Parts: sequence; structure tokens; C-alpha cells
Amino acid sequence: MWTHKAWPGRFLAPSLPAKERLRAYAGWCTAVEGNTTFYATPARGTAETWAEQTGPGFRFVVKVPKVVTHERRFTGVETEMRAFLDAIEPLGQRAVLWTQLPGSFGPADVDALARFLRRLPADLRRAVEVRHPEFFTDPRSTSLLEGTLAGAEAEWVPFDTTVFFASPPISEAEQEAWGKKPRLPRRTRALTDQPVVRYLGRDSVEETVAGWQPWTEVVAGWLREGRTPTVFVHTPDNDEAPALARRFHDDVRALVPDLEALPEPEPIEPATLF
Repeated sequence: MWTHKAWPGRFLAPSLPAKERLRAYAGWCTAVEGNTTFYATPARGTAETWAEQTGPGFRFVVKVPKVVTHERRFTGVETEMRAFLDAIEPLGQRAVLWTQLPGSFGPADVDALARFLRRLPADLRRAVEVRHPEFFTDPRSTSLLEGTLAGAEAEWVPFDTTVFFASPPISEAEQEAWGKKPRLPRRTRALTDQPVVRYLGRDSVEETVAGWQPWTEVVAGWLREGRTPTVFVHTPDNDEAPALARRFHDDVRALVPDLEALPEPEPIEPATLF
């Protein structure tokens, strides 16, 4: 996600051509969730343009297609995975393969996940997001998944919605997210040197910032250990997401002063008639 209807004129220049929007977004943030790949595998040439618009330190956390994870649940997906891996190959080491699993994918299905992870290219970073409650509440299921992921050098991606679900929704965007987002305990343990965190706040900036405070300490600790985490900050409407991501980075940098600063965004020129 690097475009949003509320961003032109604020985070992106008005009427910016589609082929330049990622470049502008990369002036605000140094990583992006590739959610569109969940619905359709891009053309290889499209991924080449993504690579061209971003610097060598930019990360693409690209989601495995739903036909693999949700429809066929890793069975008979060789053709689809070959096409997907070929398509994202131009991203090289900047890509993290994000396997998001449905809530119905539970402990009994971990063997299928293990086989899938073993067949991925050895040099490809991988991260897995699960939503079945037992992985978070049953110690044996937690240990089973952690062992499987650690054995494949894969990260467990937490999607922290605890702040979002702390009080009832008060906007249309919050109401819509209320029925779609998973309600699971917060998880803060990293398995690899490149943790990935997804955080969902509220439409209220104040509530969102207050809710991420536990994460600033966790992320600062990871950085001190030599890890290089990637954190995505969401709100139900995502209208302020780029600015919030930079504010989160500032909060972490206050704890880890030698953390590299984010790039300076390009100036946003006002729209003109000519």
C-alpha cells in the first residue's frame, strides 16, 4: 500500500502519475506492505518498476496469494508459487515473503505450513501471520508454531489490535474494521533478526500514539540486540498512516539515538490549474 485517497495533496503530490507514487511514498517510509499481491500476482515488469523507484534499504513485505494460503491451503500450488516467486524476483533481498493465514488455519495444519516453508528458496526472507486463537493461548500450540518457524528461519508477524478493541467503534471506518480484524493477544517475541510488526490503532491520533507505547520499548530493545525490525502503523481509515509511522520512528529514536533518521519527504506542491 503506497497510495490512499486521502494522501494526494498531503503526503503525495496532487495528480502524481501512478508510476511515481511509490517513489514519493518511499520519501516518507522505508518499507511497504504488498497487500495487492494477495489478490493477484503482478507482472514481473511491475515488480521491476517497484525496485527502480526505491533505494537499496527499502523493504517490500509482499503477501503470498490467497489461492495458496486460503483457497488451496498449500496443496497443489507449485505453478502458482513459481509464477509468484518469478514475479517478485526483481525485488531481490529487499523482499520479505509474508504468509498470512486464515483464522481457520490451526495447530493441526502446521505440518502443511512446514512443508511449504521448506520448499521456499533458501535466500528468501519469510514471515508468517497466524490468526487461530490457540496459537496465542495454548502453550503447546505456541511452541509447535515457534519451533516450525524457527526451523525455517521464518518470523512470526504479530498483528496487534488490542488498542483498537479496547473500546467500541465510533466512526464508520472503525465500525467496518471492527467486524474484520482479528481480536488476539499482543505478542512481542521475535524469532529472527528481522522482526515484522503490524499495529492497528484508532482513528484518534492520541489513542493510536498512546497505544503503541509498549512497542517503542520492544522495538528499541530489538535494535539494541542488533535486530532490524519493520513496523507498520495502521488506523481504520489510514488517513494519517505515513505521518504516524514517522512519529513512531521518532519515539523509538528517542530511546535509541543512533537509529538512522528516515528520509526527508519531497515537498508537496499545491495543485494548479495549469
